[in-house]
Amino acid sequence: MGHIVFRIYPCRSLKEKRKVVKAIVARIRNHFNASVAEVADNDTYQRAVIGVSLVGSDRRIINAKLDKVFNFAETLGLAEMIDNQMEIISF
Repeated sequence: MGHIVFRIYPCRSLKEKRKVVKAIVARIRNHFNASVAEVADNDTYQRAVIGVSLVGSDRRIINAKLDKVFNFAETLGLAEMIDNQMEIISF
């Protein structure tokens, strides 16, 4: 599971933010077949926190895929990535 924090500079309303967030979520979801959603700061229009979840049996593969998700999200150019966190839970 990972969290990506974005700063969205040109947004002046929640409607503009929603447009950018939906584009980021859709591109990550389609490219990586992952569960993706906005998970925090829903009412702050220049900041978005996107959560990404992947499931697998090999910890190294999940770690590598999350790294690729983070790199992909940064190269989208829709918003500035200001932070990311990764947590891998094993059972």
